[in-house]
Amino acid sequence: MGIWGKLTASLCGLLALLDNGHARAAGGTPIEHIVIIIQEQRSFDHYFGTFPGADGIPMVNGIPSVCVNDPKTHNCVFPYHDPSLINTGGPVAYTAYPVDFDNGLMDGFIKAAEQGFPLWTKENCADPTVPSCTGDVMGYHTAAEIPNYWSYAQTYVLQDHMYGSSQSYGLPGHLFLLSGWSATCTWPDQPNSCTSNEMPPRQGSIFDDWTDITWLLNQSGVSWAYYMVANPKQPHGACGAHEEGQYTPGEWSPLPCFDDVSDDGQTANVMNNSYFYAAAAAGTLPAVSWIAPNFQNSEHQKYSVAAGETYVTGLINAVMNGPNWNSTAIFVVWADWGGYYDHEPPVQVDGVGYGFRVPGLLISPWAIPGYIDHQVLSFDAYNKFIEDIFLGGQRLDPATDGRPDPRPDVRENEPQLGDLMAEFDFTQKPRAPLVLQPK
Repeated sequence: MGIWGKLTASLCGLLALLDNGHARAAGGTPIEHIVIIIQEQRSFDHYFGTFPGADGIPMVNGIPSVCVNDPKTHNCVFPYHDPSLINTGGPVAYTAYPVDFDNGLMDGFIKAAEQGFPLWTKENCADPTVPSCTGDVMGYHTAAEIPNYWSYAQTYVLQDHMYGSSQSYGLPGHLFLLSGWSATCTWPDQPNSCTSNEMPPRQGSIFDDWTDITWLLNQSGVSWAYYMVANPKQPHGACGAHEEGQYTPGEWSPLPCFDDVSDDGQTANVMNNSYFYAAAAAGTLPAVSWIAPNFQNSEHQKYSVAAGETYVTGLINAVMNGPNWNSTAIFVVWADWGGYYDHEPPVQVDGVGYGFRVPGLLISPWAIPGYIDHQVLSFDAYNKFIEDIFLGGQRLDPATDGRPDPRPDVRENEPQLGDLMAEFDFTQKPRAPLVLQPK
């Protein structure tokens, strides 16, 4: 190639790095910050089952056309609009999943609730044929209860085939989110002693010796932080058990339990969420942020959906009002289905498979406006996106990441898994933020 050819190629390369006046960042995109907000225990149909254009509750002329049998009354209960802001849901233990799933019929939600604890049924109801007497697993919400979530879905991107990576409760969901695997380990500091486990005991009684995504980020000098509502006595998190109070429980902030985090000297990257608000205001967000709630703000069973939406809106507004908005992608996801009805059978991808669908949102100035993403997604898609944006496509792979563990597969590479890049339009002018008022 002659000198002019080289100059032309260099100029084309420079132009390829520019888009609407914004320099391309890592991964050939303007994205420099990824924020993942993790809430709790809601299914897709429970929140967006009537959202226009989404794969929601099957209906005929606006009336649900599917129902679920109540074994106690032998009535078939149809999905119904539930205006209550506090819901009880159903059990989410690994043993509840096959009951709900019922070999793909998706008709065991009431049965699972009735087999569960008294929390999920109202035994003293005068009329057991009405929905309120079968628990509220068949109830769904609309924009009347969660207006901001629906506004985000209408304005940015709604994911209607986001499957929880776990068929169980919150802890394995969070483990999959951070590491692509849920396991238990027999011996400390010995990854080869780890085996797959969808129902691990709560943190504090296991060793997390396999590799999480922060191992790759640290190796490449990519900044990260895990934000939570920290107990002042444990400002950098703890491998604590279930703590239902004002602080984030250890099962929702498992990073301090991973050996690679402490070995890398990065335990202090797990911190109080007050630091997130400060970083958003100052324009100093790390490349990757995860944010976990306490129970009151989590939308977990027995806690207000309005309180959770208010909390999430505040987090999103903090980014939108700060200097990093134009270079940020915010994802909102729920850790498990909460026992609530969903009509769509999960996609089977490996020996474990995905869990039930959960709501998923993308909020970004580069998001395709009003787009509903029908791709098959799971929490593994977030790791894939992080790896593609910041790590040149390197994967959490024991064969290549320098820290072997015996995970059965590399979930980011599953052929069924969609690509979150499809939700962005990097040729459009970055869109102004949609700052919403809490409900």
